[in-house]
Amino acid sequence: MAPRNDVPRARPKNSPFRDQPPVVPTVYEVGERVTHDRHGLGTVVRLDDDRVDVRFGAQTVSLSTSSTRLHPL
Repeated sequence: MAPRNDVPRARPKNSPFRDQPPVVPTVYEVGERVTHDRHGLGTVVRLDDDRVDVRFGAQTVSLSTSSTRLHPL
C-alpha cells in the first residue's frame, strides 16, 4: 500500500466542505434602519458590546451583531 499524502486536496469552489470565511460583525449606529429576515424593517435603538436592540413596530428585539439574518439598509 502506498503512503498517504498529507497535503490537503483542493476542493471545488461550490463544495460544501470548503472552509467558510469568518463572519465579520457589522457596525451599527443608533437610529440606523435595518431589515431582519423574520421581523422585517426596524430601527436600531440601543447598542451593547456584541448586541443591538432593534425596534420592529411595537416590539423591541435584542439581536447579535453577527446575526446573518440582520442587514443594514
